[in-house]
Amino acid sequence: MQRAGSYADIALHHALGRSGLAAPDRAFAMELVYGTLRWRGRIDYLLSRVVDRDLEKLEPLVATALRLGAYQILFADRVPATAAVDESVRCVRAAGVERATGLVNAVLRRLATEHERIPLPTLEDDPVGHLTHALSLPTWIAERWVARFGPEDAAALAAASNAPPPLTVRVNPQRTDVETLLGAVRDAFPDAARCRIARDGVLLGRRGNPALEPTFLAGHFTVQDEAAQLVVGLLDPRPGERVLDVCAAPGGKATGIAERVGAGGQVLALDRNARRLGLVRRATRRLGLSNVECVQRDATRTLAGAAAPGAFDRVLVDAPCSGLGTLRRNPDARWRVGPTDPARLAEIQTAILRNAAVAVKPGGTLVYSTCTVLPEENEGVVEHFLKSTPDFAPVGFDRIPEEVRPVADAEGFLRCFPHIHDADGFFAVRLERVR
Repeated sequence: MQRAGSYADIALHHALGRSGLAAPDRAFAMELVYGTLRWRGRIDYLLSRVVDRDLEKLEPLVATALRLGAYQILFADRVPATAAVDESVRCVRAAGVERATGLVNAVLRRLATEHERIPLPTLEDDPVGHLTHALSLPTWIAERWVARFGPEDAAALAAASNAPPPLTVRVNPQRTDVETLLGAVRDAFPDAARCRIARDGVLLGRRGNPALEPTFLAGHFTVQDEAAQLVVGLLDPRPGERVLDVCAAPGGKATGIAERVGAGGQVLALDRNARRLGLVRRATRRLGLSNVECVQRDATRTLAGAAAPGAFDRVLVDAPCSGLGTLRRNPDARWRVGPTDPARLAEIQTAILRNAAVAVKPGGTLVYSTCTVLPEENEGVVEHFLKSTPDFAPVGFDRIPEEVRPVADAEGFLRCFPHIHDADGFFAVRLERVR
């Protein structure tokens, strides 16, 4: 995965699908991969104190074996340190790197005996170093978060980004309601409860697989984080309306919109990726939604021929972004995204927002959202758009839907954070076409 630059969830899914491992072994493999990615910053810091060479200059397979072994020593309490060392040595030998077995054995044995005596940078003395080496963020992210949020909030955000995310679902009101679903899943998820804010949200807990539930297969709910549900709440689609979702795959928000507009409404779901657009179609079939049309289209270019100008009551731009608000679910994103990516993505986001705005009818609503916490992808994009597009104005706090006010600031911008709301990091703003 590291060499290919793959997304961890996709690469791991394919690898485990071919492995033939039993369910417990698959679960342990997933823990090793995601845990090592999540804590790579601290792992590398501690390994650097017990290895006599630059970790980044080692063969990738050897470095990966050291990190996986280190994760088990540092974080996997049920794995004895000796077992972690021995298994790491076996792995590099099985991979044909016999020459590295001595190095792996020596480094991991030293780590097992010395790691508790290696001090980590403290938040008080070295905020950026603490976020980088203790809380496992790349230095550039640590620097930006400390500058934007201050040391304490930045550390709280980083710590929350390393914690297991909640299992949250959105009820399909076309087929059931929250109370009925709670009763149906209580045996498998005894801690299930209503979400605190999202009107159709249910928090199942932090363990289990909702997709195995009969009610999931029957289309009674969609797995979706509460913050993502609140983006649709900010859009506030009404029964019978026509709504455009310009970056729709994999379909969580598009199907949420379709559930709200009902059979008398219509949703046009666009995406540039034909395969991922197939996920939207699959979701609509499972949920029993017949009011969603899927069209392949690159929203960075004109939408002419797909979405007519001024034809939609509401338009959603859930833009491609750095994803740094979803590190709990996608721990590899912190290592995959680089310091120049946010500015590059902002140009793409601005282009999409401008193209989508053409489809909004006078008096209609345009919502821009991302799952990141960086200002250049959020407020910066909106400010640039508004300066060049005077037909639109932001909707203030007093006019946004009551459902989302608990997570909105004084300007009416939706801001969710893992360490505050136990939801993914999201930003969203509601704009209105004034002429």
